[in-house]
Amino acid sequence: MRDTPPAANRLGWRLAFGAAWLIAAAWLFGAIAEDVVTSDQLTTVDADLALWLHGHARPGLTAAMLAISQLHSTVAITLYATALGIGCLVRRRWREFVAVVVCIGGGMVVNVLMKLAFHRARPVFDDPLLTLSSYSFPSGHVAASTLLYGLGVTWVFAATPARRWRVLAVVVAFVTIVLVATSRMVLGVHYLSDVAAALAEGVAWLAICLTALSAFWREPTAVPVAVPAAGPERGVD
Repeated sequence: MRDTPPAANRLGWRLAFGAAWLIAAAWLFGAIAEDVVTSDQLTTVDADLALWLHGHARPGLTAAMLAISQLHSTVAITLYATALGIGCLVRRRWREFVAVVVCIGGGMVVNVLMKLAFHRARPVFDDPLLTLSSYSFPSGHVAASTLLYGLGVTWVFAATPARRWRVLAVVVAFVTIVLVATSRMVLGVHYLSDVAAALAEGVAWLAICLTALSAFWREPTAVPVAVPAAGPERGVD
């Protein structure tokens, strides 16, 4: 019988896990994008929610949402990612450096291409809180935040098996991304479908990159060893 190498098992599980996340996120993004392109019922929900949020905006809430939004702008995320990349280079963590460049840098480029592909206009109000001339779908702030915090979560999972730290990392990442998404909607620069699609886009891109990098940097596996069946011992004449 042949023993299956542990490294091969780990790689197989990683590939299967990454594929599952990719399929789910890509399906969600596709469903949202289809509704946006065809002006389906989701766009009606978008407009109604945008009007409701705009009508209930208050100075204190607006200031808080603006601060959250600015801390997670594409420029801010680029600076954070640059700092992470430099830290990885200084510590000679080459794999982590490549992950930062490919996952965060590459994902932000993909987001720009998506905006150009869909060229969806931003919400319009008579008295806007913010005015932007760029396209709306999908949200760059949410996509960039998903890439940054999502990559951080994978690093925590790789660094420790402790459940409490893993759960904390997931909760912090999720809550922060939701706050960023909420801030963009409260400020009136994105629809619900913009931020939801951006989240799906970020998860899909992370799944693609991390799965590919895991396969590329797979641990060397030992050659399966044939284990002989036990039999009666022979004495020496």
